[in-house]
Amino acid sequence: MQGNEIKRKISNAWEKYSSNDVQNVFKLSERYKNFMSQCKTERECVTELIRIAGEKGYRNLEDIIAKGETLKAGDKIYINNMEKALMLVVIGKEPLEKGLKILGAHLDSPRLDIKQNPLYEESELALMETHYYGGVKKYQWVTLPLAIHGVVVKKDGTVVDVVIGEDESDPVVGISDILIHLAGEQLGKKADKVIEGEDLNVLVGSIPIKDKDAKEKVKLNILMLLNEKYGIVEEDFVSAELEIVPAGKARDYGLDKSMIMAYGQDDRVCAYTSFEALLNIEEIDKTCVVLLVDKEEIGSVGATGMHSKFFENTMAEIMDKVGDYSELKLRRCLSNSKMLSSDVTAALDPNYPSIMEKKNSAFFGRGVVFSKYTGARGKSGSNDANAEYMAEIRAIMDRHNVTWQTAELGKVDQGGGGTIAYILAQYNMQVIDCGVALQNMHAPWEVASKADIYETMKGYYAFLIEA
Repeated sequence: MQGNEIKRKISNAWEKYSSNDVQNVFKLSERYKNFMSQCKTERECVTELIRIAGEKGYRNLEDIIAKGETLKAGDKIYINNMEKALMLVVIGKEPLEKGLKILGAHLDSPRLDIKQNPLYEESELALMETHYYGGVKKYQWVTLPLAIHGVVVKKDGTVVDVVIGEDESDPVVGISDILIHLAGEQLGKKADKVIEGEDLNVLVGSIPIKDKDAKEKVKLNILMLLNEKYGIVEEDFVSAELEIVPAGKARDYGLDKSMIMAYGQDDRVCAYTSFEALLNIEEIDKTCVVLLVDKEEIGSVGATGMHSKFFENTMAEIMDKVGDYSELKLRRCLSNSKMLSSDVTAALDPNYPSIMEKKNSAFFGRGVVFSKYTGARGKSGSNDANAEYMAEIRAIMDRHNVTWQTAELGKVDQGGGGTIAYILAQYNMQVIDCGVALQNMHAPWEVASKADIYETMKGYYAFLIEA
């Protein structure tokens, strides 16, 4: 071999695209931006993805079970877990015990959750208390236009959807900061103390109700407005899930429109590209699964997180409907499966090069990113995929002309992070982390390359048809 032939060629995906390819990149980006603009909570994601899946012929597994129907190769189904997690399946020709091909992402993103007793009045202003969710830099959330998304569930079980701050006619809310003129003490604090968690109180109103005998007149006016629009009372906050998120649509980013800025790209960018890849699957050998879970940002806990038995229980139901269930076959199914843990990683940022090790960093435009291991420092909490599996995946990507790269999440001693990969690996299946590189990860507005989004979708599709 010549010297140049034994070195790996790392290219920018934009350089290989034909004019038709560029059109496909931008078409996918438009669909993705629309999704990200509409879907800022797990519930909104599940609702929209089920709507699209239904148009593509996917059926609810609960309906199939209720009607006593069976499943066969080619059938497409979805399973809704408590409105906050979703599993989509295309039944393959081979027996389920031979394993699945799984794309697993999460739908939750860092945010501020409204507390159960949130509303109060102070200095003739009405505010709501919040509790931040996931890893956030608290100072990034002040002085931004914010929206309220979520649901309120009344005592009679009625579910009321709430979205305030997205329509052009809607008001927005926000969190104040100290004016620079009086910020001497604040500016001397460490970044994690500049804004305290208990100071992330959202300003929601300032007009008092015209009732001389009423107390907390501004708070009462806000309650009356909410009651008029949504039919709720103050006690209903106790059974509500309301999230404070950045207000506004996903936008093209950069003068060349080569990137996308949106809230919640960790990890909805991988959830959406996984979903699109599955929609393109028709007949397949092994059963294909897209698993979109909740609560990854807080440890994958709870009934809708990856640590729950939802996935395992659902696979048992599917095997039963195929007519081939046994506990042993279920165990074989899980053990024989292969998975891409579809999650984001950090893109190298030339403004902050000191935290990255350049040879093992992800770059915008270089395609889907494979992370053999994540974790923190000494790989704590990491899945650390087998070299044999990495070789198999690498070969699949090359055969399908997918631009790909490998990366770590920054320098070894800088910190780290984890995904759901290690949880699925407990079934003894092969798993590797794979997704889109982001700048501003966990900030209110994150940035991704359109080329990387497109190559990730292509990579997920290649995995589903060939792994």
